[in-house]
Amino acid sequence: MALLNPSGAAPAATEGGGRAGPRVLLDACEDRLDSVLALARVAAHLGGLRRTGRDGPDPLPAAALVCDDVAATGRLLERGVPVVHLESGPAGPPDGQAPPERALVRVHRPGWLPPSGPGPRGARPTGILAPRRTGRNRTRSGTLVLLSLWGVPDAEAGTFAAGTLRGLAAAALHRTGSCTVVADTGLAPVRSALAAHPAVRVLRAAEADPDALHAGAAVFLASPVLGALALAQARRAPLALLPPLGNAQRDLAAQVAEVLPLPSAEDPADPALWAPPAAAGPWHLLDPALDDLRGAQRVARTLRQLALAPL
Repeated sequence: MALLNPSGAAPAATEGGGRAGPRVLLDACEDRLDSVLALARVAAHLGGLRRTGRDGPDPLPAAALVCDDVAATGRLLERGVPVVHLESGPAGPPDGQAPPERALVRVHRPGWLPPSGPGPRGARPTGILAPRRTGRNRTRSGTLVLLSLWGVPDAEAGTFAAGTLRGLAAAALHRTGSCTVVADTGLAPVRSALAAHPAVRVLRAAEADPDALHAGAAVFLASPVLGALALAQARRAPLALLPPLGNAQRDLAAQVAEVLPLPSAEDPADPALWAPPAAAGPWHLLDPALDDLRGAQRVARTLRQLALAPL
């Protein structure tokens, strides 16, 4: 399924009330947290363009932005639609499919991460995709758990949900007063594991606004995924990483550990987890020259140029 309006607001038809601009298609892998966050952050910079999802009506859109879904990119190119294909990191999808060469491929990944192998041929790096709003609410409360189970074996996901996640949710309710879990896939076992704590909200990432939820949360626990790292870095906010699940998360967590000493959210009884420092955390250790946080604007600009002047 596609995200028709990932920002949660009414689609912008024009800028300044003028004539509607070209129509662009926006699509992402809804079961992958990085894809959902990437699409929403780029979409926030597409004012003046009319937006539609995968199931939008004909005529064909002037251009398309597809996040990680190689098959969707291929179908659109076959229909003659120019595509900006946005990859979440150089590892690509688990089946190893590469995006078609005719697509304009962009890869979002923090510039401060150690190299992890070549990306898709012809791909250009974008750096971090920061949320459009980088401030946080003055009054923050509760805990946000941003959980990715994309590509995680069912047995591993079930064990984590019934063990570590259940303990963290219970501690979050006790320590911070509320807990919201936003997950990309595997919601059934997550809800089952948390059934004993009905006060815990469990939301599907594609139907929520994780960036807005983070702005109002006092404590942020997240899977080691690119979108969560970008969110905390852009807002200079404390972040504790959940235990990595699946090979992709373990690889990314190991790369992050080479650069940043982020705390781990494994022990619900650790009092430091529920009283994060007032300071920004370790983000000051990063060289600001390695990433300007404008990746979403760059991708949006490329899509706008493609829609207005197709190749």
